[in-house]
Amino acid sequence: MKILVTGGAGFIGSNVTDALLEDGHLVTIFDNLSRKNVYKNLFWLMSTRRKVRFFQEDVANYEQVKRSVEKMDVIFNFAGQVGVQSSIDNPMQDFNDNLLGTLNVLEAARRSRKKPLVVFASTNKVYGEFDKRTPIDESQPLSFCTPYGCSKGGADQYMLDYARVFDLPTVVFRMSCIYGTRQFGTEEQGWLAHFMFSLVNRKPITIFGDGSQRRDALFIDDYVNLCKTVMEQKGKVAGKVFNIGGGPKNTVSVNEAIGKMTRLVGGTDISFDDWRPSDQHTYISDISKIKKVTGWEPKIGIDEGLERLEKWCRNPR
Repeated sequence: MKILVTGGAGFIGSNVTDALLEDGHLVTIFDNLSRKNVYKNLFWLMSTRRKVRFFQEDVANYEQVKRSVEKMDVIFNFAGQVGVQSSIDNPMQDFNDNLLGTLNVLEAARRSRKKPLVVFASTNKVYGEFDKRTPIDESQPLSFCTPYGCSKGGADQYMLDYARVFDLPTVVFRMSCIYGTRQFGTEEQGWLAHFMFSLVNRKPITIFGDGSQRRDALFIDDYVNLCKTVMEQKGKVAGKVFNIGGGPKNTVSVNEAIGKMTRLVGGTDISFDDWRPSDQHTYISDISKIKKVTGWEPKIGIDEGLERLEKWCRNPR
């Protein structure tokens, strides 16, 4: 199949691209390379998978998107701005990257002859601020908080509406914590990789809040398998939204995660700072819907995932 991966040089995009190329698909990467260090992922893909096509373009530019979408069978829309604080600092850029960019992809897909499957990486932030210790399913009311929540939430709803109104096969993943190899994490996004890099290189760590906040963590290889699954089961998933994460079995707090990493690689200096705006204290995905519809579920536990992450962080080429 011909597949377009927007944000294909990013953490998730590069891993998905690699797997699709391995399976013999024709993959085109569409990425503006604005995120720090993603060029390393692109060089890795180009050096090991020479058949991949790459366009350094921006999803906020409709004409560029339109040219790339034509003749595609599947689009994985991973391009976008990924940080809450960045959205507060620059809400216009956040809007262009997330909401306008997604609408451009959808409109180009709607007008293409092939009507491709479009898979969108949304976020648990569309549910807003709450402190609910039980797993969250898709019936949780939406409550967009921060510009990031608004832009991703708006894009999320456009995806579902294009399925309803235009019969375009779309799928929305409302994602929790995805982590793993090829993730150049920061304090704002990709926290498990950020902490692991800091510990491996003996750099100090700042924890925002008291470290008790909890997330369900999904290793990237499991996410890649999910992407393959929805491609294979297009008819079952089209027009649907799914909460995606490691689920209750792979839930970990910030403090627990650092403890597990420290046992692997040793410690470093740790300090605490104020809570960040709209930081959900506890978010655990109820992943029963995606399992019921497709049979997919995570295979890699948090301990094994952190061990794999640690090995890559020591030699992140």
